[in-house]
Amino acid sequence: MTPLEQQIRQLIETEGPLPVSRYMGLALSDPRHGYYATRDPFGAGGDFTTAPEMSQIFGELIGLWCAELWRLMGEPSPLRLVELGPGRGTLMADLLRAAKVVPAFRAALDVHLVETSPVLTERQRVTLAPSGIPLHWHAGMETLPAGPLVALANEFVDALPVDQLVKTEDGWHERRVGMKNGRLAFGLDPAPLPGIEKILPARLRPSPSGAVIERRDLMPVGDIARRIAIHGGAALVIDYGYARSAFGDTLQAVRAHRFADPLDSPGEADLTAHVDFEALATAAEKQGAEVHGPVAQGIFLRRLGIELRAEKIKLGKEAETRAAIDAGIARLTGPAPGMGELFKALAFAHRDLRALPGFDS
Repeated sequence: MTPLEQQIRQLIETEGPLPVSRYMGLALSDPRHGYYATRDPFGAGGDFTTAPEMSQIFGELIGLWCAELWRLMGEPSPLRLVELGPGRGTLMADLLRAAKVVPAFRAALDVHLVETSPVLTERQRVTLAPSGIPLHWHAGMETLPAGPLVALANEFVDALPVDQLVKTEDGWHERRVGMKNGRLAFGLDPAPLPGIEKILPARLRPSPSGAVIERRDLMPVGDIARRIAIHGGAALVIDYGYARSAFGDTLQAVRAHRFADPLDSPGEADLTAHVDFEALATAAEKQGAEVHGPVAQGIFLRRLGIELRAEKIKLGKEAETRAAIDAGIARLTGPAPGMGELFKALAFAHRDLRALPGFDS
């Protein structure tokens, strides 16, 4: 039994079964035993691999996307460049290297990284030290300075905790984590929740018995959208999920690149749930931002020129290197098991920014 499971069992004994969001938050972010607080989970030796680790082109294209946004914004200086959940710093490192082709943009950058993991913060310091650009770390959005910004969130929203609600014959009930036969187990709160049917999109009503909906606190996204609506700029969110709100239990655990039981050894596996991009768009629009997309990641990256960039990099390379580059591009842009369709890109921007690269065919 992990130390975090002992802690969770004690909470259940004293407070009763926990909402799924609280369980997920503890499993990922407990300051002593949470998943992200205690390890570097990325790459072949970790539990999963993200797009920046698959190909340097991903981060380079995002860098050029940011440079074009800066131009469309009227080239403000300084420009707050914010990354939420920067991982190992790989995306930012590739972005800053690509930014060298636009020296004025690079000179205008004021880089801020929002990270809660001390392990990953240290890894980011090492990765980004060669960039020579001053960097600032934040535990949350509230300490970001004012001013126009461009924000990036790659595989960030999927790790924000979700609540799960289940439809039964007598209404909607919250799914909770409790104990059964001496083990952590999912169950339903016996008291039905009123008013849930009314907040569902009309196309999902009436909902069938057994339906599951997931809701997450999108306050971090709302905070960024509000800043953008007031001070100018844009945000780019890339993650996996569905374009329109839908029913489904998508909570999953990944450990050593394999799916695991979400209730087994909390703190030792990554927990995520699919992103509802319709809910994400609504959260940004409520703060006064203009939404662009979502579009499939494969389409987005092709519009940014991923294939042309790959051909340029392959020039003069050995066959093995060319094959590795092609494999990375296929994984980023292709259908399942690739990321090109399940992963999507969505941007929200100040209303003065009408056309964003990658979102117009």
